[in-house]
Amino acid sequence: MRFDEVKKNFGFGCMRLPMRDGEVDKDEFNKMIDAFIDAGFNYFDTAHLYLDGKSETAVRDCLSARYPREAFVLADKLSDPCFEKEEDILPLFESQLSLCGVEYFDFYLFHCLTRGNYDKYKRCNAFETVKKLKEKGLVRHIAMSFHDTADILDTILSEQPYIEAVQLQFNYLDYDDPGVQSKACYDVAIKHGKKVIVMEPVRGGGLVKLPEKAAAVLDALGGGSYASYALRYAASFPEVFMVLSGMGNTEMTEDNIRTMKDFVPLNKDEFEATDRVREIIRQGRQIPCTGCNYCEEICPQNVPVSESFAAYNEFLSAKIGRGEAREKLAAYKDISRCISCGSCEKRCPQNIEIRKQLQSISDFMK
Repeated sequence: MRFDEVKKNFGFGCMRLPMRDGEVDKDEFNKMIDAFIDAGFNYFDTAHLYLDGKSETAVRDCLSARYPREAFVLADKLSDPCFEKEEDILPLFESQLSLCGVEYFDFYLFHCLTRGNYDKYKRCNAFETVKKLKEKGLVRHIAMSFHDTADILDTILSEQPYIEAVQLQFNYLDYDDPGVQSKACYDVAIKHGKKVIVMEPVRGGGLVKLPEKAAAVLDALGGGSYASYALRYAASFPEVFMVLSGMGNTEMTEDNIRTMKDFVPLNKDEFEATDRVREIIRQGRQIPCTGCNYCEEICPQNVPVSESFAAYNEFLSAKIGRGEAREKLAAYKDISRCISCGSCEKRCPQNIEIRKQLQSISDFMK
């Protein structure tokens, strides 16, 4: 399968854009976009849910309004929380086109498909609706993003064979994780003849801020940032045609461009090093949170889940001591507002037992 309009194998994920006073820092975003396009890349990925809708409008103002349509490839998504019935889908899609300032999407994805919401997409006739959008030229390629086990992916691709590409969480930490099943899902996609788009190649930044022992393993290789090894790992698999990075500043963008502009796959020594880093990180017992904040978007109490997990993970990975960890976590005392409704766990792509982990943090703070 070929997507000839896509240049190179690296995409700009617009989920973690630079923010200032609660709004997207458009001056910074403009610089990031310019550097990305000047380097020869053209794939941008957004969603209606990202940044409470501010991602799409930032794409409009900073990309669509500043570049001719043929200069970029844009992916958007049909997200489960954004519709309740079939009649909601077309108005949502039309609003997304308007918010992004475009007349069509190059890629339109069924967002975060799982065993829990697949029936809803079918019940609401979402698959047939999106196929009709493609027939009208409003969508060029139909794809899906996926967060579940390989058997469910196999079922979906068997029942929806026209889906052209699968977006998977794929990185060296999750490669053989029994919950995420990166490699198993990758194999299913290949079996069905689908190309793979990689999301979370650096695990929400978790493969950038490494424990000291893990960092030493990559330092010994003598080249590249920690993020560069994670990006190259994902892009080294033959059926991966696109690796997305959710970039938050110009420095991150420039580092990723250096890695991917003249892409070189990992060699044997580098693959072995990432295997070793995986084992070291796992020994740290970190909470597998990627900071997507889907939990916080749905939480009725506005509990700062991702932030508290990030601070606790610094302690679990031995990057900070118990005292410093408690000081950091004190800023997130609002976790006590949790009413254990479980809404967050239904939305979590990592299947984290959030209520249990929040209780562990509360116990740690006593």
